Amino acid sequence: MTYLYVGIDGGGTSCRARIRNSQGDLLGEAKSGSANILLGIEVAMDSIITAITQAAAQSKLSENDFATMHVGLALAGAEQKSAWHEFMQLKHPFASMTLNTDAYGACLGAHKGKNGAIMIAGTGSCGIYIQDAQQHVVGGREFPISDQGGGAIMGLHLIQNTLLASDGIKPMTALTEHVLAHFNHDIDSIVDWSKTARPCDYGQFSPTIFALALKGDDLAIELLQQTASDIEMFLTALNKKGATQIALMGSIGERIIEWLSPSIRQYLVQPQCDAIEGGIMMAGKAEHNLF
Repeated sequence: MTYLYVGIDGGGTSCRARIRNSQGDLLGEAKSGSANILLGIEVAMDSIITAITQAAAQSKLSENDFATMHVGLALAGAEQKSAWHEFMQLKHPFASMTLNTDAYGACLGAHKGKNGAIMIAGTGSCGIYIQDAQQHVVGGREFPISDQGGGAIMGLHLIQNTLLASDGIKPMTALTEHVLAHFNHDIDSIVDWSKTARPCDYGQFSPTIFALALKGDDLAIELLQQTASDIEMFLTALNKKGATQIALMGSIGERIIEWLSPSIRQYLVQPQCDAIEGGIMMAGKAEHNLF
């Protein structure tokens, strides 16, 4: 039987699938909905099957070909052991499934399967170093108790500073004025919003923080300096674990580089491939299973 190899990169927003044959030729690529297994293992499986079905159709493949597919899954939430086991117990139509975290897949892809590390700083943050198939993780324990260096924590600090400024404790700046205008200058509205605000809701202020920092806003500069310091903390920890090549990724990570000290920048490298390719590297290889 000739096997096909599928890479999946799944998070809370989307699930991306890519299919290659044994020669490495691209057969199809598609995207569907959420595949974070902590948001529901059945939801994640549905998104995975949908994305693979759509990608397969690009090469006139169908569900009849699923039995020939080895699937490598780089999924958000896979670090939770119980969720990992529950997902892997689901019935599926594929030749095999290998499951690890989205960060693991991203790290494999970034270094084409060789030893190396990544630091992801987007809405949240997580660092991972893979050395001879062993993974070493720093951070990544979710907002608000972890994820320093991510957009959500930066947004939380912004909200806190805005409230202090409204009380006359901290100075008003263009950035705090922007936040107050966002909430129609209603402090109670901010408090009500905070009761149900998600990490992405806090992270939405990140582009404005970067923009106003360039214009010299003191608070924006302070927040980016703190974010850079937090990212440096994780980069230093990865280096102490042995990583000398670290790919800094994510919406914050890609923009914070100029705020990092030169001594830290020397370890940074560009990622070679994405997390979907990392998934393909995992496909059919049980040694890449997290548990």
